[in-house]
Amino acid sequence: MTQESQLMRLGLFDARVPRYTSYPTAPHFGASVDPALFASWIEQIPHGAAISLYLHVPFCRRLCWFCACRTQGTSSDDPVIAYAKTLKAEIALLKSHLPQGVRLARLHWGGGTPTMLPAAEMRALAEAIFDTAPLAQGAEFSVEIDPNEIDAERLDALTDSGMNRASIGVQDFDPLIQSAIGREQSYDVTKRVVDMVRERGVHSLNADILYGLPHQTTARIADSVQKLLSLSPDRVALYGYAHVPWMSRRQQMIPSDAMPTPEERLRLFETAAKLFLWDGYDEIGIDHFARPTDTMAIAQRTGHLRRNFQGYTDDTAPVLVGLGASSISRFPQGFAQNVSGTSDHTKAIRAGHFSTHRGHVFSGEDKARARMIEALMCDFRINRAEILAEGGMSAATLDQLLRDAAAAFPGMVTLTPDSLFVPAHARPLTRMIARTFDAFDQTKAQHSAAI
Repeated sequence: MTQESQLMRLGLFDARVPRYTSYPTAPHFGASVDPALFASWIEQIPHGAAISLYLHVPFCRRLCWFCACRTQGTSSDDPVIAYAKTLKAEIALLKSHLPQGVRLARLHWGGGTPTMLPAAEMRALAEAIFDTAPLAQGAEFSVEIDPNEIDAERLDALTDSGMNRASIGVQDFDPLIQSAIGREQSYDVTKRVVDMVRERGVHSLNADILYGLPHQTTARIADSVQKLLSLSPDRVALYGYAHVPWMSRRQQMIPSDAMPTPEERLRLFETAAKLFLWDGYDEIGIDHFARPTDTMAIAQRTGHLRRNFQGYTDDTAPVLVGLGASSISRFPQGFAQNVSGTSDHTKAIRAGHFSTHRGHVFSGEDKARARMIEALMCDFRINRAEILAEGGMSAATLDQLLRDAAAAFPGMVTLTPDSLFVPAHARPLTRMIARTFDAFDQTKAQHSAAI
């Protein structure tokens, strides 16, 4: 039996499963977390702790059809400037609750398109953030950059403010595919921005590329990957395009009859992955690649690779505070998410409180299951002793869960007295295997394809 037929038999090409950037996943958040509880979690951060901060800018000059993120289009800078004013008020509110001496181990600006912010607003936001919590020694300040929405003035503002890692979305360089997904971005434009970033001393570069796009073939994705490799990014996220037009109405613009089959999606991923490996990248988890000298590759080798809402990360800070509409925060106590609409978010901040409207308080086996899923996604291995040390789960329950996972995927999981391991040939099934440790009902949530 071929590998593809084995994967088909186990349901890979039909399954829809969570991406597991959190546990529980966001669809299972509820009303148990409100602004007061969120504020109390901030106040419980230890004095002098190093935390992570995420700032969300949900605006785009144009809405790409492939994107399912919560964003809104605007041709004017006025809504963006007004939103930046709200962010500064939110930062001041955070400062009023944050214990003394807290520093930032990681700062990430995402979206949407954070590079839509005018240069003066970028500088003002950075100043407000660092007045609240300065960067720790060796901290990382990363920003998502749209090559179509950046110039020298804004890059200067970012680098002067301390940006030391840039993240650039590529998706695909093929003009036919770009037209089909509403994202026109030439190789020349992308290279020009990469050169501008590096000229300013930012040598850490991330790039995102998608497989499973309309009209995509192995030849076309190979060409796009080779173009991307010529830019020599330090990290690459090779994400599977999630075609969910019932959730994201803009995706209805994409021709469904031009979409690759699940089997073709697997071949597209394998084609791209081989090119990254041949060029000397390390494979990180299920869909990332990094130069061996990059901190993410080092984190994988040393057992410190983690998952968060941006995917794989080397960020091990116990607290991630999310600012802006729809942002999600993570604490040792649980998750908290801000309201999604920018107008509702603004109203809450103007009223003097956070816009937290849902989340999840950890209880029972939540933390143990979360670590099992994260370890599987990061290391393809669940260490029995580590999970028992996490607490909250009995040895009998853990052993039964491990046995059930091995039984559900015969020949694809190696079970020993000490651990459960997913060998290389079975790694396309990782998200499906992780689902076996998920105690929440998945039948009501509409997730993306498993491959």
